[in-house]
Amino acid sequence: MAYTPKILAFAGSTRTDSYNKKLVKIAADGAKAVGAEVTYLDLRDLPLPLFDEDLEAQEGLPANARTFKDLLISDQGLLIASPEYNSSLTGVLKNAIDWASRPSPNEPPLAAFVDKVAAIMSASPGGLGGLRGLVHLRAILGNIKVLVLPDQVAVPKAYEAFNADGTLKDSKQQESIEKLGESVANILLKLN
Repeated sequence: MAYTPKILAFAGSTRTDSYNKKLVKIAADGAKAVGAEVTYLDLRDLPLPLFDEDLEAQEGLPANARTFKDLLISDQGLLIASPEYNSSLTGVLKNAIDWASRPSPNEPPLAAFVDKVAAIMSASPGGLGGLRGLVHLRAILGNIKVLVLPDQVAVPKAYEAFNADGTLKDSKQQESIEKLGESVANILLKLN
């Protein structure tokens, strides 16, 4: 039976018309084009309380955190589009990562992250396209044992970068984002 890479794609934004949601969907299309099975997740659909060890001790892992963690565990690859807030990643993305990193009984440490292959990207209204936030995201993911591919793309002036259908106006940018998705799928194929 042939191996099919499974990839989870999501953005660190809950905004309805998020540039980063559009961006990660482009990368997801690139992964699908080379045969990967991609699940797109909108973090808005899994609202989480702020990470709080007292809450965790009283109530356990919140149901939406467990759902997110289970999705991460079931997939081998990640496509993450991260908006830049104040030169870093968003609170919603960091909070989701923090909850998913929590240990559960009969589960190895960092089960949702160890040996995953990820590509990261961003789109921002600013001139650097969210590049500063990707530095922080790369460091966090690397520290929790995710293999983050060296290629990344930051799309500046996002407010004028997209067509009405969600594709990028610049065909080279479009191709670069699709290539991120292809790369995660192809690396997973080689590893498996």
